Amino acid sequence: MHVRYSAAIVAARDEYPHALVIATRWKDNDVYGHVNNVEYYSYFDTVINEYLIREGGLDIHSGGVIGVCAESHCEYKGGIAFPESIDACLRVGKLGRSSVRYEIALFRQAEDEPVAVGWFVHVFVDRDNRRPVEIPEPLRGALERLVVSGE
Repeated sequence: MHVRYSAAIVAARDEYPHALVIATRWKDNDVYGHVNNVEYYSYFDTVINEYLIREGGLDIHSGGVIGVCAESHCEYKGGIAFPESIDACLRVGKLGRSSVRYEIALFRQAEDEPVAVGWFVHVFVDRDNRRPVEIPEPLRGALERLVVSGE
């Protein structure tokens, strides 16, 4: 059986319209002395949801619409370790009717080469029945601000 993987899109730091500084935590390090791979996904999830809550008004506690992860991918390009802080950079690669594909890059502060790049797909669904729904305003408006032209 042949498995083919899509490569993550690597873009320059300034091609990501949103960034969030995330401090690594002591617990993020594994026994090898670097941040464990699963934590990179946590950083992806953090930058995405921070943006949706602050800029899009996502109500994670009682809103009628929630985003669920349908797919995620991470390509590791370098290691990080506690007590570093990283810049989690975010853009939208594809915005659909009920789904969005985010593109994320993690950078060491003041460096231009990412330590990780990846994508994360959210499908927006009705909180109660988990059926896909159109992305409501103002979430759509916030996501449109992250779409990089030409993508």
